[in-house]
Amino acid sequence: MPGMVAAPTPATGLLAAVDIGSNSFRLEIGQIAHGRYRRIDYLKETVRLGGGLDANGLLTEAAAQRGLDCLVRFASRLAGFKPTQVRAVATQTLREARNRDAFLLRAQSVLGYPIEVISGREEARLIYHGVAHLQPSDAKRLVVDIGGRSTEMIIGHGRVPLAAESFRVGSVSLSQRFFGDGRLTESAFRAAQVAAGAELEEALATFSRVHWRDALGSSGTVSAVSQLLVASDVTDGRITPAGLRWCIARCIDAGHVDRLKLPALRDDRRAVLAGGVSILYTLAAHFGIDALQPAKGALRQGVIVDLHERTLAHQRARGRDMRDVSVVELQRRFRIDTAQAGRVRAIALALYDGVAAGVDPDDRLELGWACDLHEIGMMVSHHDHHRHSAYLLAHVDAPGFSQSQQRRVGELVLGQRGGLRKIEASFVSETFSWQVLCLRLAVIKCHARGEVDANALRLRRDGSRATLAFTRDWAHSHPRTLYLLEEEAAAWNRGGPLQMVLVSGA
Repeated sequence: MPGMVAAPTPATGLLAAVDIGSNSFRLEIGQIAHGRYRRIDYLKETVRLGGGLDANGLLTEAAAQRGLDCLVRFASRLAGFKPTQVRAVATQTLREARNRDAFLLRAQSVLGYPIEVISGREEARLIYHGVAHLQPSDAKRLVVDIGGRSTEMIIGHGRVPLAAESFRVGSVSLSQRFFGDGRLTESAFRAAQVAAGAELEEALATFSRVHWRDALGSSGTVSAVSQLLVASDVTDGRITPAGLRWCIARCIDAGHVDRLKLPALRDDRRAVLAGGVSILYTLAAHFGIDALQPAKGALRQGVIVDLHERTLAHQRARGRDMRDVSVVELQRRFRIDTAQAGRVRAIALALYDGVAAGVDPDDRLELGWACDLHEIGMMVSHHDHHRHSAYLLAHVDAPGFSQSQQRRVGELVLGQRGGLRKIEASFVSETFSWQVLCLRLAVIKCHARGEVDANALRLRRDGSRATLAFTRDWAHSHPRTLYLLEEEAAAWNRGGPLQMVLVSGA
């Protein structure tokens, strides 16, 4: 219940997911051992963040405060968890909110952990990841998840998603639009289904019945409708077209949300039931879903499974970090010179390791990915390719990455060359300053696009002073590189957050 917090549990070996949804906030604590998932704790609060978006796309203070109050309680439960054990993700409402950055600053402060805004397709991928892990099957399956402001659809085989998409229609947004006055009429349901159908129509071919055998539904709307049908002796829990028609008829009979009394229908679901049922009926009619079975997994479990795989990948054990897979695919798709990317990566990380001991491991990973993809914009144009690269990295679909992380990597790539003023807003982060310096130095060192000595340059850190050391023999043998390094030092000393000194030794 809201306001109640479970007693702290030792966090050793545990992983936690915070799902900042449009209707509800959820905290899941779990453990994966020998391939099996075990839930340790689960907290949920109905926050209705999505209901707090005003006509200008701004999150109202009342909605923001409800979210912050919930996150305070989640933070108490997460006491003792290390940053590497927790991943917090935000979905459609914060994808839309124009003032999301201001809310995220406050939210991260009270939660005590970073919050990532994930794209719709990344949300879909993680949903399928959770379902496939908790409810494995060799059959081709359709998974649908109706959230407060978006609906995700995924077709997968085994643990591999084959097609994933997100649509901007959800139980909260549709209920507000067509049932906002509380009246439940036949014409309102008809209009809601037309609107949902218009949003989903583009997916008819991709998610056609010929592409899957079984259909599963995850998360709150599906669970609520399934429980309602069971309690009313309409079905055994499966959501069928006939069962949905029964639900719609009962809503119309009630006439108003306040008079809607159905077995197993919780008070926090009453106001958004009509929108959720409208989407479900539209899905059933358009995609030939004869029976939708409630799924065991959802976004929060997918986040934990993904976090577990990242941990294994970083320990060089089994498992993989999906972000590494995405980087390799982007290199292939955009025909990146991987030899040059590898040279830049080796130099940049060697320099960074000399100045960034004990930092967040993700900071090093992000620098590495920036090196891998710093020339992705070459596919658009050689001229100003760093700007094209930054734009692509901020907007391309990259499974495993959050929108927030893609923007950070894109900002690093934007800063790889040219003046520093274009990235000065990011210099509020000292980590970013050192990351971008190392990337720029690596790009200069590798400018001739040939083999290089990874140990020729050594970077030392003394507060905000960066000392780049090299031998006189190396400087004598590389006059053009030395010239570029002198120009770089001058640029930082004119207007950068770091002061840079070149030192030539014996």
